[in-house]
Amino acid sequence: MSQENVELVKRFMDAFNARELETFAAMTTPDFEWTTSMMAVEGEVFRGREGIDTYFERMREVWDEFRGLAEDYRDLDDRVLWLGRLEGRGRGSGVPVSTSLDIVFDVRGGGISRMHSYLDHHEALQACGLAE
Repeated sequence: MSQENVELVKRFMDAFNARELETFAAMTTPDFEWTTSMMAVEGEVFRGREGIDTYFERMREVWDEFRGLAEDYRDLDDRVLWLGRLEGRGRGSGVPVSTSLDIVFDVRGGGISRMHSYLDHHEALQACGLAE
């Protein structure tokens, strides 16, 4: 089952990068919770479909473009650790940004119930009970 979870996260991040909100939202559970560490929405928690719409609206206000680029996936049974980068370009400044980004996904019943992003690799590993 856990390899299926990795595939789910891959499709989920593809939908994120393509801004396919309907597809993105369809892969979440009704009680979906998203804790961010990304610029413009740092530290906020977004819940359910309304939270997804609010998140993307805020990101569009600040960024001309943004995307998550995967470097690795760690299969952790009912969790998936996505290791990668966030790249974007600021709307007002045009300044390009590239920063480390790791995301812990909790998967339940074939949907993503929770995602928590980290700008610090060590924090993400600790959240999963992993040490490097």
